[in-house]
Amino acid sequence: MATSVLQTLLLLLVVIALSLCISSSAQNLTVVDSFIEHRQSYDGGLCVNLVEPAGYACSEHTIQTKDGFLLGLQRVSSSIVNLELQRGPPVLLLHGLFMGGDAWFMDSAKESLGFILADHGFDVWVGNVRGTKWCHGHVSLSERDKDFWDWSWQELALYDLEAMLSYIKSETSSKVFVVGHSQGTIMSLAAFTQPDIANMVEAAALLSPISYLDHITSKFVLNLVHMRLDEALGLLGIHQLNLKRFLAFHIIFFFEFTMPCHIDDEIYAVYSDVLTNIMDLACDGHVDCADMLASITGENCCFNSSRVDFYLEYEPHPSSLKNLKHLFQMIRKGTFARYDYGTLKNVLQYGQTKPPSFDLSDIPESLPIWMAYGGNDALGDVIDVHHTLNELPSKPNVLFLEDYGHIDFLLSTRAYEDLYDNMIRFFRSCGTSSSS
Repeated sequence: MATSVLQTLLLLLVVIALSLCISSSAQNLTVVDSFIEHRQSYDGGLCVNLVEPAGYACSEHTIQTKDGFLLGLQRVSSSIVNLELQRGPPVLLLHGLFMGGDAWFMDSAKESLGFILADHGFDVWVGNVRGTKWCHGHVSLSERDKDFWDWSWQELALYDLEAMLSYIKSETSSKVFVVGHSQGTIMSLAAFTQPDIANMVEAAALLSPISYLDHITSKFVLNLVHMRLDEALGLLGIHQLNLKRFLAFHIIFFFEFTMPCHIDDEIYAVYSDVLTNIMDLACDGHVDCADMLASITGENCCFNSSRVDFYLEYEPHPSSLKNLKHLFQMIRKGTFARYDYGTLKNVLQYGQTKPPSFDLSDIPESLPIWMAYGGNDALGDVIDVHHTLNELPSKPNVLFLEDYGHIDFLLSTRAYEDLYDNMIRFFRSCGTSSSS
């Protein structure tokens, strides 16, 4: 009961905070953006910030989607692999919700999948979907435009993933291995129902695979859904979900109206201490609260909590409210379908009253798929994963890790021996196909 009340109060604070953001001046928002840049070293791109300092070769690429978004792609290779002989097969990494391509390089070279694949000779390509920090905007829209954020995972699947695969295939003259985590698996499964996209894929490895969400056990997420927070935010006129911006605004908002001062690292540290103390009270004096993350993702067995401060230097990335609404529709309706606009607009958009489903039986039976899922995953529940497996025309290679939660598949300290080695062996068994 106390937990439910606390979560309700926190949600109310979020709504109030967001409403304050809407009423803020353009000057304040400019200060917020510069403050975020000050806190994070994004200048120079993902290669300069995370990949090259680890001793890996990395190049930045910009591609354009059919609807005008400019996406960032990074190409990564290992210094221990002789590229002059021949590059290995291309593999595309697709990150999850509120993440970017940096998610694949958060730990050491022996623990991070991006580095591991490069060291095994793969030609690693790192995807970043629209709206995330490593992308480059739109050909005509500004991030401050409402239309810039008028998309969900549907567009990520049909436009972003299509553009990434087309570019990589043209650069390498080869079909592409795809690795997705969480939202990256939603994108993949939806996209693979489209023959022109599936034809560019050699094989796919899906970590915490999601196409159905109606059995999730995350109490935090279910509270958000039941409170219809997505609809409340829509009524407030919010289109972008930028959690870092909201946090930075309130740091500035607080100090602007309490004392005239400069927002520097010392003030940020004080603010962080205040947040920690609030969490401490909420957790009855035990700050980790049996891992606060577990309330969202499920209990993670092997997540290195000592590196959270470093992770938060890069995560979370922005997303759109429409994307969140689409995910909440999946939870409420138990469907894997296109975005539901409501009866009238559905007729205008799709020519029918209900949004068309993404039919998993349309995924080619010949497409090799490998899946890894966990018994403690509160977002990719075992029942929902089995639902997905039952609808696929093929029988994927499946790895079940009973003690793994949602984040373990990305950040487990045991990930190589538990699953990445298995995945790499699967890819090697599939071979490679040159472009025809």
